Amino acid sequence: MTKKIKAIIAIGGTGGHVFPGYNLAIHLIQKDYNVELVSDKRGYKYLKEFKDLNISILPSSPFKNNNIFKLIFSIATIFFSILRSLIFLISHKPRIIFGMGGYASFPICIAASILKIKFVIYENNLILGKANKFLLPFAKKILVSYNELEGIPKKYQNKVFKIGNIIKKEIINYSKNNNIKIENKTLNIFVLGGSQAAKIFAEILPNIFKKCIDSGISLKIFQQCLPNQNDNLKFFYEKSNIDFEIFNFSKNLAKYFSKVNLGITRSGSSMLAELANANIPFIAVPLPTSADNHQLKNAIYYKNKNFGYMLEEKDLNERLFNLIKDIYENKSMLNKIVNNLKQYSDKDVYNNIDKMMKELLNEKD
Repeated sequence: MTKKIKAIIAIGGTGGHVFPGYNLAIHLIQKDYNVELVSDKRGYKYLKEFKDLNISILPSSPFKNNNIFKLIFSIATIFFSILRSLIFLISHKPRIIFGMGGYASFPICIAASILKIKFVIYENNLILGKANKFLLPFAKKILVSYNELEGIPKKYQNKVFKIGNIIKKEIINYSKNNNIKIENKTLNIFVLGGSQAAKIFAEILPNIFKKCIDSGISLKIFQQCLPNQNDNLKFFYEKSNIDFEIFNFSKNLAKYFSKVNLGITRSGSSMLAELANANIPFIAVPLPTSADNHQLKNAIYYKNKNFGYMLEEKDLNERLFNLIKDIYENKSMLNKIVNNLKQYSDKDVYNNIDKMMKELLNEKD
């Protein structure tokens, strides 16, 4: 019996790192790899529900240099994490390691470099993240979602391997009606805040939706929110005679895709890619505090491709109502975007990963 190839996937602590890592893990398991996921406590919050995976927790810390005490503490934590990672890798003996971005992936990848274990890094945004920027010189490859990725020096361009977005296979294969149909003149809006739920959406958007209803725009709202916002949202929508469904964080958003014809969403790369693959037009609202403003870059990219609209958070009160009104009165606006989205697909992402794995594992050390 052939021994399974051991692969370790090291992931950061946000949904934008966790879910591509989870999707990759499922694919590799289906390909008969022996897979282990490694993250810190933040990432484990999302992973603990997945009973079908081997998951390990290792401590991590971002590099904090805003004062001497935080600097010393973060350096000590990172050093300790690298030592723990060395012990972990020596005992697990992986053939290959994937660093999915975020500071929690950093210690494992540095330990892999010290032990001469092959590792690759993955960047699904349009600007190279801080951890990946530091790891790039030591990585065998950097897997990217977009050719337009910024921040890679020319001397490392030979390491770039475009694969696409590592999203769920069921979403890549999702088939949706080609034309937007607003039954009974109702616009069904999908409000998504990403893995951290966008508290601000539940505070700002309901009043804008009420203004829409008061102006004769028929809406149904499907809204993600924080658990502690459920009661207030429910009360407001019922009082305002707005048809709605609210839900908290879900790893199965695809069940809503057939119900909606417009998304309002944060602009994490994975979320935009999922909506694009499902041919759902969207209004992207970048998180203003995202690292290196990467969500703004993601939103601009999709807007320039005519895959959706973009509004900055500071402009929601002033501009969102008018945009929804224009869309409601001119349905062809959404149909044009749907036709553009049909040209976009990440259907080759897993074949590209398999090709890269074959090349890398057969490559001599």
